[in-house]
Amino acid sequence: MGYQQQLRGLVLSTGLLGAALLGAIAPVFAADFKQAPMLDEQVKAGKLQAVADRLPEHPFVEAMVDGIGKYGGTLRTTILANGDQYNLTRTIANELLVRWDPAWQKVIPSLAEEFTASDDATTYTFKLRKGLKWSDGQPFTADDIMFWYEDVFMNDALSPAKNPTFTVAGKPVKVRKIDDLTVEFKFDSPYGLFLQQLAYGQGHLPVIYPKHYLSQFHENYNKDGIPALLKANPAAGDWVALFNSKVSLTFQPPYWQNLQLPTMNPWILTVPYADSERVVATRNPYYWKVDPEGNQLPYIDGVTWAKLDDPQLMALKMTSGEFDFAFRHINNSTFKSVLFDGQESGNYRFVDVKDLPANDAVILLNLNSTDDTKRKLFQNKDFRIALSHAINRQEIIDLVYVGQGAPAQVATQPEHELFNEREAKQYTEFDPKLANDMLDKIMPKKDAEGFRLDDSGKRFTINFMVADVFGLSYPDVMQMVQKYAKDVGIDIQLRTTDRARLNTMWAANEQDAYIWNCVGGLSEVYTDPRCYMPFQKADIFFAMKWSEWYSNHATGEEPPAEIKALMAAYDKVNAAVGDNDRREKMKEFLNLSADNFLNIGISRPMPKYMMVSKNLKNVVNGIPITGNLWHPAPTLTQWYFDKPAN
Repeated sequence: MGYQQQLRGLVLSTGLLGAALLGAIAPVFAADFKQAPMLDEQVKAGKLQAVADRLPEHPFVEAMVDGIGKYGGTLRTTILANGDQYNLTRTIANELLVRWDPAWQKVIPSLAEEFTASDDATTYTFKLRKGLKWSDGQPFTADDIMFWYEDVFMNDALSPAKNPTFTVAGKPVKVRKIDDLTVEFKFDSPYGLFLQQLAYGQGHLPVIYPKHYLSQFHENYNKDGIPALLKANPAAGDWVALFNSKVSLTFQPPYWQNLQLPTMNPWILTVPYADSERVVATRNPYYWKVDPEGNQLPYIDGVTWAKLDDPQLMALKMTSGEFDFAFRHINNSTFKSVLFDGQESGNYRFVDVKDLPANDAVILLNLNSTDDTKRKLFQNKDFRIALSHAINRQEIIDLVYVGQGAPAQVATQPEHELFNEREAKQYTEFDPKLANDMLDKIMPKKDAEGFRLDDSGKRFTINFMVADVFGLSYPDVMQMVQKYAKDVGIDIQLRTTDRARLNTMWAANEQDAYIWNCVGGLSEVYTDPRCYMPFQKADIFFAMKWSEWYSNHATGEEPPAEIKALMAAYDKVNAAVGDNDRREKMKEFLNLSADNFLNIGISRPMPKYMMVSKNLKNVVNGIPITGNLWHPAPTLTQWYFDKPAN
């Protein structure tokens, strides 16, 4: 069976539940559509169209977990005060052309009502739902996708580096409008993973650029009007900065600051990200999904995020009943006992979360450091092996993670079909003597305090950036790593920072090293190998210049032969059409990744959890999440209901 026929079979043979998820056949007539009571007065007053006129011809029909919901209430949750804008993305910005089904087993239509792929996996065609509308009521059509492609993606001023989701071997996709509802994505070479990538999380780009709104800030459409707009926006020095202040490629703060930006999301912001102690969103009256009885989603009227700068305070407020939903930064072993004991006082329950990345704590040395001495040593595999053997992983797991974890490198989880035992276990033995012996061959000279000297005779010091994020206790972990490193003569100096500062440093390639978690523990290893090779994705930059080169051979820094071979192996994974061929190619890639040993893992993660109000229904137990599979996607919050109005 050809690739195109396989995909068509996927669309047509999903069964009753699949039909509901796909929304290909509306279960009710337009006259039966219903809306939230909060919209009734606006419709009566003529300020808003009737619900049937606001919905597309074939709305996406969501299957329910606990049955048909009730309208009303506010979902109260929380967000870190700085650098946590992705938490907004994860909660309310999961809308893509295609999506994963709730079990994370297959890709299904979403904003696109239908999709097909060519047998050679080079050409993908998407037909949009007829009658889709942006949150301001304007039509969402193929012209919006073409605006993104022609005027943003292919505009070198706005997109100097092309997003890797839409490139193959450094060559960007070609997008063509077929009619008002249909677009074609064509690649120069096979891209068997395109649909998976599109559904995974970085596929949002084609659907976040409303042409009718953003064209006023674009030189191609409003050249004469730009000077006046720049005068009204003095912080923007030119039209590019002005445009980027109204939207963001990767859901950075500008996306969550502009209350006028139309979206396809279930809720729209009324209080922006950076301007107060909380962020507030209310329902989108033009949201394009319904439940099986024709009730327009979402059920809940609005969402609020309390902005807090301390995960401990998040946990305290959860136990006092101030939140209905919380996950990030406190869903780990550090807070589990306190949160478990607080279920009655906080009126919440635990929900299982399949958040199993490749490693919870990874030492990422900057292999492209601008310091010649550090770059040479960091690129030395034996140096990385020696540092790995110097770390007492079990002691870290016992003391910091309360025994929750297992010593491991960056690798797929043991339950996954691609588990690579060699990659997971190599160099994890705590052996300071071996580490010292190896380092003696690389850096034999020491100063009076026992710290190793570089070739110039200076103490070799690694300035380690540490941000306390995700509740993974990175400062505590790194204090222990600092001690182990000292025992083998390596001077590590810790520099505490926040995520926003780290984002700036990554972009400028300024960091010596930092600690982070690594995705790639489950099926996302196919689409997001950011810790297995230099791969330009948000949050992981251990070889920024090589990543740039991989995305676009005209920029960045050409890597050495062994890294190019690793990249070529992933290209074969990306191009594979059939599942079996792709699986075998991925095994070869993971073996090469193990050979290169680019990053130093500490602890394999254990399953995590989420807290939800006992009043909250339609919450899937066993929510899949990792990397850019934004939680709780694909089990989305617009399903939630029965939260009493506040």
